[in-house]
Amino acid sequence: MPDAIHIDDLAEPRLTERQRAAIAGAPPVRFDVEAVLAAARAGTGLDDFGADDFRQRLGLWLASFDADADLTDLGRATVFGECVRYASTRLRLEDLLRRHSEIGQIAIDRPIMVAGLPRSGTTHLVNILAADPRLRSTPLWETMEPIPAPEDQGTPDPRYVRTAAMWGAFEETLPLMPAMHEMAPEHVHEDIELQGPDFSSYLPEWLSRPTAWRDHYLTADQTPHYAYAKRMMQALTWLKGPRRWVVKSPPHMENLPALIAVHPSAIVPITHRDPVAVLQSAITMIAYGDRIRRKRQDLPALAAWWIDRIEALLRRCVRDRDAIPAAQSIDILFHEYMADQKATVARVYAMAGLEMTPEAEARIDAFLAANPRNKHGRVVYDLIGDFGIDIGALRERFGFYYDRFPVARERVTGERT
Repeated sequence: MPDAIHIDDLAEPRLTERQRAAIAGAPPVRFDVEAVLAAARAGTGLDDFGADDFRQRLGLWLASFDADADLTDLGRATVFGECVRYASTRLRLEDLLRRHSEIGQIAIDRPIMVAGLPRSGTTHLVNILAADPRLRSTPLWETMEPIPAPEDQGTPDPRYVRTAAMWGAFEETLPLMPAMHEMAPEHVHEDIELQGPDFSSYLPEWLSRPTAWRDHYLTADQTPHYAYAKRMMQALTWLKGPRRWVVKSPPHMENLPALIAVHPSAIVPITHRDPVAVLQSAITMIAYGDRIRRKRQDLPALAAWWIDRIEALLRRCVRDRDAIPAAQSIDILFHEYMADQKATVARVYAMAGLEMTPEAEARIDAFLAANPRNKHGRVVYDLIGDFGIDIGALRERFGFYYDRFPVARERVTGERT
């Protein structure tokens, strides 16, 4: 893999044979609530989904996907499959809770819940912290299938094997993706996945342009869905300790009141980065994946979508930042974090009341050594050339955020000094 990676075909992708085959081989799907639920029942042998309120949200997901006319058959099959996966997990969770009512009594005490913009170092930070064996986390393989089926026995866990195979095939189809966001089965993934079976969160926005869902999500109280994810955390704690958690998700940044209402003892580190740098990274990654998900590439429209979304997220963060008690939260500036990662970790440990044991430090050092920045190559981004963005106007738009948090402004390709 070259050190500098230039993706010069975002607007007019030059598809590989593997990519063409993946698109051509996708089965047709019908975006219907009962079709999703029937597939989940058939795959699990279960039929109790618990409270029925999720059906309305699932229906809105599906209607939003169906309204996205630019999805390829592969894009449609992908989002349909995600809905079936979440519905299957919901069935398995309800079955486990019915058989073990004691799960509901498990305390989730002082979880470390990392918030921050996408592409602002949250994934790296949570993986550093999760190297400490005293902390429970959500590795990718477990978030894909949180509740094991009865037949999921043995070492390695069959869920790990399935995840490794699935994401291995995905990265063979999109080989530049690891340079932007590696999906290693053992690395910690976003705990927002635990809200997926309740059919909430901004998850659909990463796979489609689900306008109706986005508009609903931004006006709905997310507290019940954080409570649902807490039930999932209780179940996962019951299945396997330890009891103290470390998790991360960007949407925590726009849902701070809901987060602290459900987890009043949470420790909340919030990473902050220049939103211009965040956007150039995030939308380039999405555009690269869209070559197999979408029939045509409209890069300015993609940029407009995510500029709007990141602005909404940051305005809510600025508005609600003080919802988290000062003794339970710290703001982490990306440039300071990258300059001294261990000092940042020490700050989090101090706030969380965790002693830095020799074992924890050794594991953290090993993770840092094995996962340097740009491990899989450095992607060269071009917001101006690829997406037609007026950088000066974009910075003015985010002035409210620069005023609140002193992030270093990162110069982007073609920007005038």
